[in-house]
Amino acid sequence: MPWLRVCGLSLLVAALAAQAAAQDPALEEDQTGPTVQFRGFADIDYAETDSEPAADGFYLGYLVGSLSASLGRKFSAYSEVTLTQRNNAFVLDVARLFLRYDYNDRFKISVGRYHAPVTYWATAFHRGAWLQTTVFRPDYVKDEWFQPDHFLGVMAEGTLVPRAGLGYIVGYGNGREVDLRDSGFDAADLYGDRENIGHHRAAVVRLFARPPQISGVEFGGAVYRDELAANGSPGVPELITSAYVAITGEAPELIAELSNLKHTWGPEYNSQAYYVQLGYRIPAQPTFKPYARYEHADAPDDEPITGPLANSRASVGLRCELNDLAALKVEFAQRRRPGAPHVNGLFVQAAFTF
Repeated sequence: MPWLRVCGLSLLVAALAAQAAAQDPALEEDQTGPTVQFRGFADIDYAETDSEPAADGFYLGYLVGSLSASLGRKFSAYSEVTLTQRNNAFVLDVARLFLRYDYNDRFKISVGRYHAPVTYWATAFHRGAWLQTTVFRPDYVKDEWFQPDHFLGVMAEGTLVPRAGLGYIVGYGNGREVDLRDSGFDAADLYGDRENIGHHRAAVVRLFARPPQISGVEFGGAVYRDELAANGSPGVPELITSAYVAITGEAPELIAELSNLKHTWGPEYNSQAYYVQLGYRIPAQPTFKPYARYEHADAPDDEPITGPLANSRASVGLRCELNDLAALKVEFAQRRRPGAPHVNGLFVQAAFTF
């Protein structure tokens, strides 16, 4: 049975960890307590659009606090908590919380809640807007819009081929955490006050390469398998495949990702989304970094789970470094949807870390 295999694997990992701790003389040193590091992020924003109605004006973005702690004996813990303004109230969310055991560079195992490693952006940039060049994240990597934003379960990661910078991430855990029932599917189980469609388990595998010979370059891909609960069905299979390339140097910066979302409800429904982002820090004026991004999503009109997703968005902007810990961004964007007027917007963001 699947749960017996999972229990057996868990016991085996625990036994290996305990054996390694007992055999490593370096772990016999006295532990005086955890070593804790804190980092915070925040952003304050302004929006002006020609959409009616629109929540224009000033607003608070994310207030993010992250804690990392070395617990000794190769164990560490990490947490990330966000506070977001929503409708004159504030929403508290535990974005990440996990306990990890580092056996060696080839094998690290953890349990908890993570940013889903289905895309590059979700794991490279968390909610701290200061980390990213742009004002906004790409549409399809935010808030479960196209694919899972978080993953709750157990995860293993490490290096496969050090000389090539080849690594892996493998996860097994709960399915999607929100209800996608745009077309009336009751794709959720109710636990207390929280809707959670983790009735089925999900798995994710990601392979990536960071060639040490080429600084700042990473490329890879991922496969995510889930099964969504739905009324009148034992489950709607969901398969997400993605690929990406990222050049994170400042002159230039290039990030491109492509994902395919497949739901099988009788026939197969395939939806695609991608974005390409280019930035360039001006060598003669390193304070300034102009950038541009184009993103597009397309889906069948009769897609039974997400509904029609077709839209595109183009944006151009300028990031100005106020100092080493704060930046000001100005961005103009236009969104296009089939059969709807174009929406233009001007956005300004002050983002900082502390």
